[in-house]
Amino acid sequence: MKNMLAALETRLAELPVRVSVALPSGQRIGPAQGDVHIALRSPAALVALAQGQIGSLGAAVVEGWVDLEGSMRNVMAAATSLLQTDPVRGNASWWSQTMARARSMALHTLERDAQQVQFHYDLSDDFYALWLDPLRVYSCAYYRSSEMSLAQAQQAKLDHICRKLALKANERFLDIGCGWGGLIVWAAQHYGVQAKGVTLSRNQYDYVRKRIQALGLDGQVQVELCDYRQMADTPYDKLASVGMFEHVGHANLAAYFQTVRQLLRPGGMALIHGITAGGTKNRQLGAGIGEFIERYIFPGGELVHVSAVLHDMADAGLEMVDTENLRPHYARTLWTWSDALEAQLPQAQRILSAQTDAERSGRALRAYRLYLAGSAMGFEQGWMGLHQMLVTNPSGNLSAGGLRGAQSDYPFQREYMYSKG
Repeated sequence: MKNMLAALETRLAELPVRVSVALPSGQRIGPAQGDVHIALRSPAALVALAQGQIGSLGAAVVEGWVDLEGSMRNVMAAATSLLQTDPVRGNASWWSQTMARARSMALHTLERDAQQVQFHYDLSDDFYALWLDPLRVYSCAYYRSSEMSLAQAQQAKLDHICRKLALKANERFLDIGCGWGGLIVWAAQHYGVQAKGVTLSRNQYDYVRKRIQALGLDGQVQVELCDYRQMADTPYDKLASVGMFEHVGHANLAAYFQTVRQLLRPGGMALIHGITAGGTKNRQLGAGIGEFIERYIFPGGELVHVSAVLHDMADAGLEMVDTENLRPHYARTLWTWSDALEAQLPQAQRILSAQTDAERSGRALRAYRLYLAGSAMGFEQGWMGLHQMLVTNPSGNLSAGGLRGAQSDYPFQREYMYSKG
């Protein structure tokens, strides 16, 4: 124990911010006044801190075994430096990969996917509204310029997607995993498409229905409460799926992209936007971080490297025509969300307490504080990526498109995405 405490005190002295620690015994180590103060109530939490298992330490914070004081930015600066292992290092053994695939298949049945989505997104609409932009876009923003506010950057993201898809009036447009409806409403209002969104969240479904009615878009925009695997619509001209494939599971990615192709007319385009793993072999982050996300935030969530995503896309018969990494955009987005939540903690606690008892609401708020700031740190560090992948469903008609052999609506140049019209 003495050696562990001595090593921990040395580590604390090397951190970029001052961290003071109160041990379960009452002993204190670190500076008398710190930028971050950690009060440990259990020996297990002390071991997690000493070993740099920051995800396990975060779980102890959520469960009330550790008290944490300090700004989230200082907390994450300390957490990054406390790590003793690379969180994107994966296990490449045959057995570990086989077990991961079996687990992925078990986690992603129709029933379990619905439960897992509702666990996260049906927490409280009012809680999300506290820190999201007015359109409630719960995905990476696009900072076309560094001066943009969050609201401006989210509108820029919605428009970036619509431009990439070259949406045109009266085209049939589908959004798989439509959230609170920001993209389908934007596409209908600004590009004149016939838009439809699907979600597994009852709260989101009810919200989007009311918003469609309030905006007078009933004949142009639809929303359905269903799983993408249950859709039987005739093919759409264009399709988007934003922040969705992270919930699909690696074992189901191939089937997911096969469904995307089936829903897309020959020659049509799809924009797939989602979080990807920073490493090629890890399905979740190490140091207990992945377990923290699985337990408190996104049960059933899995990250795969962009190369694996593109592999399954190609196997499904889709052609990748453009891929863009927006990783630092998501870091800024998450820090903005985190700062907004931190500025309204008493109100957030009141909102969550109205949904459930004080103990559960307290755990939820502590979990989200760590999740938002920790994810911002993860994207800054490059532990995760954020990719937009534009794909086509080749028609087989060599004469279709702007260039011979295009076989799709994609013009095979990028100028149209960025021109200002």
